Amino acid sequence: MSTPVGLTAPYEPSNREAPPRLASIDTYRGLVMFLMLAEVLELMSLSAAFPSSSIAQWLAFHTTHVAWVGCSLHDMIQPSFTFLVGVSLPFSLAARRATGATWSQLATHALWRSILLIVLGVLLRSLGKEQTNFYFVDTLTQIGLGYFLLFCLAQFSWKRQIAALFVILVGYWGLFALWPLPTADFDYRTVNVPADWPQFLNGFAAHWNIGTNPAHQFEVWLMSLFAQEEGYVAARGGYSTLSFIPTLATMLLGGLAGLVLQRPQSVNRKLLSLLLPGAALLAVGWGLGEVGVCPVVKRIWTPSWVLVSGGLCWLVLGGLHLICDVRGWRMWAWPLLVIGANSIVAYVMSWTMEKPIRAFLERHLGEGTFSIAGEAWHPVLLGSSILLVMWLILLWLYRQRIFVRI
Repeated sequence: MSTPVGLTAPYEPSNREAPPRLASIDTYRGLVMFLMLAEVLELMSLSAAFPSSSIAQWLAFHTTHVAWVGCSLHDMIQPSFTFLVGVSLPFSLAARRATGATWSQLATHALWRSILLIVLGVLLRSLGKEQTNFYFVDTLTQIGLGYFLLFCLAQFSWKRQIAALFVILVGYWGLFALWPLPTADFDYRTVNVPADWPQFLNGFAAHWNIGTNPAHQFEVWLMSLFAQEEGYVAARGGYSTLSFIPTLATMLLGGLAGLVLQRPQSVNRKLLSLLLPGAALLAVGWGLGEVGVCPVVKRIWTPSWVLVSGGLCWLVLGGLHLICDVRGWRMWAWPLLVIGANSIVAYVMSWTMEKPIRAFLERHLGEGTFSIAGEAWHPVLLGSSILLVMWLILLWLYRQRIFVRI
């Protein structure tokens, strides 16, 4: 049985025995994809129109990425998507083994999936470009770079997976901690960062500053191999291909959570096994950032970010497990399941269909239609219409039982 990225063989009839489905995983996946598609609402635009509104400012913060240190709801989209890839893996492996798949067949499938994810990520990032944009910090490419390693680690016991997680986090932290700091007269403008940028870190935490960390140096070296831009000096926003290493740690955390869900045990014990580790991960990660040992930075996927975002993912998954699987309250999640059932299609749609749908609506309904509540609400109403059209397309695919898988 073939499964998509982050999707555990949804809603496909089969004559073979397969692990039972968990609505919590499907609901979480649908929620993540909804938040990604909801970028078209442009809710952050309301902060300029209503500067005195605390709600508008709150929406602006949580629908954009933080500049460097910290976390918003928007920042949790990528780690949640990545985490769910790990959660799904134990179920996917169990389903494929139930069909009699050998280890070599599983490994070949995992390697093919890794390559396909990398290629798809590069192709999506190349849309509208004059040449192939070899950009490896996209969500799909980051997952693809680490997916085969995740598969290999998943063959070991959960204790060894935890050991691997520890090695990855400590090793990646050590790489940054031992990297020499720039001289006092270093000109940050040479790495496209204003000299008065307010997000600079001081003291030991300065090892994780933008433009002077080892991930940045690796990115400059890697991009020079592809000669995409003459005089390439820095990645936009400080992102780096090297983040696939701690991204693997996020997928490992997801895989461990998947093993908890898969394990036969009492309801209370399973809930505690999700909620307590989640709270611990969140506390430890945030604490490391607060004391300056390792700042919480999503853009370079610091080890503390792995712990903070991973802890939040464990808590959300635990809460949804209680609501959807234990209590059986699932009807409310149906709109999300429609999205999550075709997660790859939804991801590709977010890159390819927003502009065509926007042009279609404005051409046939008129731009004035979306300004009926005032100019401030124009992007929100137009974005809501685009989101509705996308959801209706996904609904049609869902009802036709068309599920695109990688």
